[in-house]
This record gives sequence, structure tokens and C-alpha cells, in this order.
Amino acid sequence: MTEQQLYEVVRAEPDFELRRYPEHVVAETLIRDAEFEDAGSRAFRYLFGYISGDNTARQSIEMTAPVVQSPARGSRIAMTAPAVQEQSPDGFVVAFVLPAGMTEATAPAPSRPEVTLRTVHEKLSAVLRFSGRWTESSWQKHRKDLLAAVNEAGLTVLGEPRFARFDPPYTPWFLRRNEVLVDVAESS
Repeated sequence: MTEQQLYEVVRAEPDFELRRYPEHVVAETLIRDAEFEDAGSRAFRYLFGYISGDNTARQSIEMTAPVVQSPARGSRIAMTAPAVQEQSPDGFVVAFVLPAGMTEATAPAPSRPEVTLRTVHEKLSAVLRFSGRWTESSWQKHRKDLLAAVNEAGLTVLGEPRFARFDPPYTPWFLRRNEVLVDVAESS
């Protein structure tokens, strides 16, 4: 069974969970000039290559879930009702979460320049879970729903939402686990 990223459920709201994620490391790649649906597929070969031994140690790393996709840093996001992701000239960052306990110092260095390692610090995130296909329209709908629910709960959003997929592409669409996550400020 694939290792799942660790988190603690802080509280359950009617439309989302508030989770605390510990510090962890991701292997990520920037995909330019791709539509939402294609970014994950294009990134997969670089990231899967890295965990399959295309790294300086020639070390295989266990696959974990989820695979996370977000607009590239610095990308422009249209603010509508409440916010909808637009295609950005910067593209999408797609990341594999590395196994718990692995650090940038202990993870093998990537062999390809397209893959980088990054430490993600502890964060509090609002998370909406859903099943279905990996489409931009589904992402936009669930993103909008999550942001509205977070706003209704009086939480302050920090940054842009991310899309997480947990299952391989051969999993029937109606059984797929997907999530939209957005970081929120700690309440006082």
C-alpha cells in the first residue's frame, strides 16, 4: 500500500477538514505551456524517474501520496467569485511528497535539472475531499467551494489552493480520491 502523507485533523467543519501537516520534503518540477489536465502527466515522467533511481545515488524511493499540483509561484490568478485559476505563463508546479522522515539532506540529489527538492514547513490547511476525474472544471468547482466554506468559517487564506491526487490513473474515476487544499492562518 502506498504511504500517505501524515497529518493531524485539527477539526472537522461541515464542508472541509482543518489539518496540520508536519514539515516534509517534496520533489517537484515546473511544467510550462501545459493545460491543467496535462501538467500532471508531463511532470510524472520526471518525478517518477527521480523516485525510480534517476538520482545521484541511483536509489529508489517509495511512492507516496498525494501528488500535488499548484499554479507556479508568481503566476497570476484571476479573482472572480471567489477565485478561479487561470492558465499562467509560468505554468504549474507538480510535486511528489517524499516519505516521512526523509529530509533534503538525506534524500538523493536529483540527476535531472527539471527536478528539485524543497522542504515544506509545517502548515495548517483547509482541505476539501472529492472523487472524480482530474479535470480543470472539477478543480475550479471544488476550489470555489472550498474558498467559500473557508470564508464562511471566518478563516484567513494564506496563498493559493493546491490540487492533490492520491490514486494511479488506472483507478476508475468514481473511486479516485482528490483534494483541494489551501493554507490558512492560525486562529488566536
